Amino acid sequence: MAKSIISEGKTTNEAIENGLKKLNVSKRKVDIKVLENEDKRSFFSILSPRIVKVELTLKEDEQDKENRGEKKDLKVKKEIILSEEEKEKSIANLKKFLKEFSENFSEKIEYEIQEKDNYIHVNLKGEELGFLIGYRGETLYNMQTILSAIAGKGIQNKIRVILDIQDYKQKREKTLEELAEKVANTVVRTKKSIKLEPMKAYERKIIHTKLQQHPKVETTSIGEEPYRKIIVSLKTNKK
Repeated sequence: MAKSIISEGKTTNEAIENGLKKLNVSKRKVDIKVLENEDKRSFFSILSPRIVKVELTLKEDEQDKENRGEKKDLKVKKEIILSEEEKEKSIANLKKFLKEFSENFSEKIEYEIQEKDNYIHVNLKGEELGFLIGYRGETLYNMQTILSAIAGKGIQNKIRVILDIQDYKQKREKTLEELAEKVANTVVRTKKSIKLEPMKAYERKIIHTKLQQHPKVETTSIGEEPYRKIIVSLKTNKK
C-alpha cells in the first residue's frame, strides 16, 4: 500500500507544502487530493479558523524506491561457512600482517583473533589508538576492508573480517541506540519529523532496528550514499 499522509494549512498550497515537508519529497513525486477546500465554506463556519486538508500519496515508483532503501539498510549478509583449512590459512595471514603492523608503531598494540563460523573477529587494544579509529570509525572500517583482503589471500571463499578497536563499535552502537530513543521521544512530543545527519549503512541499520517495533514512530531512509540519511516521523494511519 502506498504511503499517504493528511496535511493541513490555511490555504491549499500551504497544506500541500506542509505535507511535502513531512514526506521530504518534491511535488512531482506525490498524488494530491484536496479533502477540504477553502472556497467551500458555509455561512456558519465563516468565523471559524480557515483550515484546508489535503491527502498526499507517495507515487508507487517512489514508494518502491523507499522500500528498497529500507531493505538495503536492514539486509542480512549471506553466511559463508568456512572450512577448518580456510580458517587456519586466513588466521595465519592475519597474524603475520598484524605482527608486522604493530611493530611499526611506538604505541603498544595488542591484538586478539577469534574464529567464528562465518567470519573472523579481530580486536585491537592499547592506549592512544584513536588514530586507528578515525572520525566516527572511518579509519577503522577502511582497515577492516584491508584485513578482509589480507585474510582471504590464497583462499577461494571470501573471508569476512570484523574489526573492533578498544570496543569502539559497542560504544558507538549504544550511542546510536540512545540517539534513536531521544529522537523518537522528541518526534512524539513535537509531532514533527526529524532528519538525522548522513550515516553509514551499519549505523542506519542500528537506528532502524532500534525503532522498528516502536508503537508511535517509523523510520525511512532517503538520499544516495555517502549522504544517505534517516528520517524519523510519526506513524500514519493507513486506511
